[in-house]
Amino acid sequence: MGIIQGTVVDSQEALRAVVGEVAELTQKKVIDRIDEHARNLIAHSPFVLLATSAPDGSCDVSPRGDPAGSVLVLDERTLVLADRPGNKLVDSFRNIVDNPHAGLLFLVPGMNETLRVNGRATLVSDAPFFDALVVKGKRPQLAVVVEVEELYMHCAKAFLRSSLWKPETWPDRSALPTLGTILRDQIALPTSAEELDARLNERALTQQY
Repeated sequence: MGIIQGTVVDSQEALRAVVGEVAELTQKKVIDRIDEHARNLIAHSPFVLLATSAPDGSCDVSPRGDPAGSVLVLDERTLVLADRPGNKLVDSFRNIVDNPHAGLLFLVPGMNETLRVNGRATLVSDAPFFDALVVKGKRPQLAVVVEVEELYMHCAKAFLRSSLWKPETWPDRSALPTLGTILRDQIALPTSAEELDARLNERALTQQY
C-alpha cells in the first residue's frame, strides 16, 4: 500500500467529528426480524449481494441471482439462499465455515431503495426445505441459512446519484472489453478473446443450474 497523503480518520471520535451523529429515525429503523414489508421485498428480489469475512479480516462480496421468490423466508428471523454452480472458489462459503457473520443487500429492479440484512450464516448440504429451492428441475447442493440480527431499509441516494436504473446513462457496451478479452490479458492466455467469449457464453447459458 502506498503512502496516504491526507488526513487519516483513525478513531471513532474522528469519524463522528466528520460525519456527525446518527439521526433518531435512522437508529430506530433497524429491527431484528423479517417483517411483512421485508418479506415482500425479498419475494420480489432476483438479485442479492452476500458479504462475508474471514477470521483474519479479509472480506468478500458475492453476487447471487435467481428468479424472484427463490430466497426462502422460513420465519421472521430466518432466511435461506440456495447455491448454484459457480467457479468453485467458494470464497463466501470458506469464510462462513470459519466466521458466521454475514451481510446481505437485496435489490429489486427499478426500486431505488434496498434492503440490508446482517446476521449469522450457516452452510448446510441438506434440509427439508431443499425441495423448495429447486429451480428448473435442479436441486442445490448447498444453501446458506441466515439468522437475522439486523434488518433495515437503505435510502435511495446511492441509486439516484448513480442513475443505475436509467438505460440512457449506461455506457456503450461495445466500448468495454469482453470477459474473454480481460481473461486473455490478465492471465496471458494463448487463446483468442473471441474463442474464450464463445466458451464462456456457452457455459453461462448451459450451466446456470
